[in-house]
Amino acid sequence: MHSDDPRFMSRALELAARGLYSADPNPRVGCVLVQAGEIVGEGWHARAGEAHAEVNALRAAGERARGATVYVTLEPCCHHGRTGPCTEALLAAGVSRVVAATIDPDPRTAGSGLEALRARGVEVSSGVLEDQARALNVGFLTRHTRGRPFVRIKMAASLDGRTAMADGESKWITGPAARRDAQHLRARSSAIVTGIGTVLADDPALTVRDVAPEDGGPVRQPLRVVLDRRLRTPADASLLHQPGATLIATSSRDAASRRRLADAGAEILTLADDGRAGLEALMTSLAARECNEVLVEAGATLAGAVLEAGLADEIVVYTAPLLLGDSGRGLFHLPGIRRLAQGLALDVVDVQPVGRDWRTTARVRSR
Repeated sequence: MHSDDPRFMSRALELAARGLYSADPNPRVGCVLVQAGEIVGEGWHARAGEAHAEVNALRAAGERARGATVYVTLEPCCHHGRTGPCTEALLAAGVSRVVAATIDPDPRTAGSGLEALRARGVEVSSGVLEDQARALNVGFLTRHTRGRPFVRIKMAASLDGRTAMADGESKWITGPAARRDAQHLRARSSAIVTGIGTVLADDPALTVRDVAPEDGGPVRQPLRVVLDRRLRTPADASLLHQPGATLIATSSRDAASRRRLADAGAEILTLADDGRAGLEALMTSLAARECNEVLVEAGATLAGAVLEAGLADEIVVYTAPLLLGDSGRGLFHLPGIRRLAQGLALDVVDVQPVGRDWRTTARVRSR
């Protein structure tokens, strides 16, 4: 590794983050071209079907790309997809060295992109600021290595761990700043999953609001997914009448209800099982739809079921400086935990104040 590699890769990561809310289902990728210690071209990937980061950086550099060192946050692709192979563009431009933060897990590349460059005389290396690059594309990496999306559960609670009063009243436990902050979790997600209980109680829209993509283009609305065993979603439910698509996952075969919801614009996904196997099948189906990150916004029952199924990777809890008492509803329904030793271990990775509230982010330890 050269001494300047971390500095230039850090800039490439800054560029990649511009695609946080728009690049999905593609990875967020940034690229920097350097000649004699000077940046001569930069680029990032904004949206699927548009030019990749490497191509945008090459265009910006022009003739100065010849002999340059390329810093890219993900291994350049070597296959024909929505666009042409980035390896061919780099070779045609005559670059001399390519540094990738991490290997692309897509089996169509998976190391062969760097190998193709090496075979044509380009010096290659990888692993510079790899942890940061992996964190930026945690969903894309999870989908290709584990066959399911990265699953994040978002909850809002009082300081004593209550998400609602006994009668279901919950608007609003947290303040406006926390609710605005949570919109960024929606904006980076491929899909938002909720349960029929939340739909019937709150009639949520589950849309992204007040988050603008860096490229100035339209807001990308995540797929809205409702787990609805008996197809009780009302045809006039708010989430059925928003921009973007709604998927209702059910084990019901009731033809009339399926037709009613299809007429309201929903797509119906049939699950053979209502329990853990059904949740696993849902996540597999979402991965097949190129969903990288899934946000679960639901009540204690569904949130607990996702945790018990071993499908949750991260939990984000917004905690309000408020006490709601013993009769309030809890965060997670986890009836299988009866002893302290059975508790689900978490690693807190971040705690931040958001207005008057606090946002805690924790990773679920592998069991």
